[in-house]
Formats: sequence, C-alpha cells, structure tokens
Amino acid sequence: MNYTSFIVKIVGQPKQSFFKDKISVTEIPAKFFPLRNKNSNTTIKLSVWGKLAYDVTKYYKEKDYVIVEGYISLRDLASDSLKKTRDKQVEISVFKIYPFSLNTLKS
Repeated sequence: MNYTSFIVKIVGQPKQSFFKDKISVTEIPAKFFPLRNKNSNTTIKLSVWGKLAYDVTKYYKEKDYVIVEGYISLRDLASDSLKKTRDKQVEISVFKIYPFSLNTLKS
C-alpha cells in the first residue's frame, strides 16, 4: 500500500478550484519537514478533496506545519517537449490533516 503520513510545511497559498458537479479540490504546495538536511528542497503537491478542501483553505496558510495522511503518487510534470528528461512530481491525495505548528503571527 502507499498510504502514508508526513509532517510538511505549507510553502504557498492553498488554491481551491471546482469541478462542474460542485466538487472542490484544493492544491497546496508543501515541503517535507527537514530532519537531517536543513537545506532540503523537495517540494510536493497536496491535493485535498470535498468538504475537507473548504476547511484547509479556511484554517491553514503559508508557513504552517501540518501532519497529513493520504495516498502518495508520482505524476509527470508538464515539461518542454524538446527536453528528453521526464521530471516527476510527488503528490499526496490527503484524507486527513492535523495542525502541527501553526503560524499565528499577524503580518
């Protein structure tokens, strides 16, 4: 199985979009919590569906650390057709999300 749980840092604003049948999806750029290498540059994409997507856009913002549970997958990145390399993007379809360390400072 590829069901996983991670601590990640949200590095961008959550973006919510809707399908024709009013199902919402929120995509969040995030990075893994750096345990060993403090200069880790592994960016992932979190996809949150349904009612949980509304809560994510309402309560979580950039620089928050969250615990996510979901299914991990690799997606092909849209790249230039002249390049022969195949870049991959790690994506987690989130089923549960918990606050770990929230950035509560007002800016």
